[in-house]
Amino acid sequence: MKLAQAAAEEARAAGEVPVGAVLVRGDEVIAKGFNHPIGAHDPSAHAEMVALRAAAQALENYRLPGCELYVTLEPCLMCAGAIMHARIARVVFGARDPKTGACGSVVDAFANPQLNHHTTVVGGALEDECAAALKSFFADRRRALREAREARAALDAARIEPPPAESL
Repeated sequence: MKLAQAAAEEARAAGEVPVGAVLVRGDEVIAKGFNHPIGAHDPSAHAEMVALRAAAQALENYRLPGCELYVTLEPCLMCAGAIMHARIARVVFGARDPKTGACGSVVDAFANPQLNHHTTVVGGALEDECAAALKSFFADRRRALREAREARAALDAARIEPPPAESL
C-alpha cells in the first residue's frame, strides 16, 4: 500500500486527485498507476485502470489471475468492472469513497453471486493515511479556488471604483 500511496503523490504533483494503485503477483510489482483523467483528457484514466492496462501489456494478457491490486481509494463501478474482467484475485483499498465506492460504500459490485469471477475485497488498509491525503488535496484545492475568486473580485472592484467626489 505504501507504493500505491507514492503513486498517489505523483497524481497530486500533477494536479490530479491523489489516487494511486499498484498491481502485484506474489512479491513482484507488475504495474502501477495514478489518477490522471484531467491531464489525459480521459474519464477512464483512474489509477486502477492505468495499472490494469500496464499490467496487461507487461504480461501480454488481458486476464491477470493470481494478481492483487492495492489502491488508495475504494474503486468505482467502472474500475470494479475492469477488475472483475481482468480476473484480479484480490483488491486491497485504503479510504472508503462515500460518493462512488463500489466495494460497499455506495454499491457492492463484488457481492453479486451471479458473476462468473469473484474477487476478494479488503478495505481500510492504511485508511486514515489515505483519507488524510485526499482530504488535504481537496482542502488545498478549495483554498486555491477561494483565493482566486477573491483576487478576481478585488480586481473587478478596483476597475469600477467611482472617481472621488471632488473630481466631479
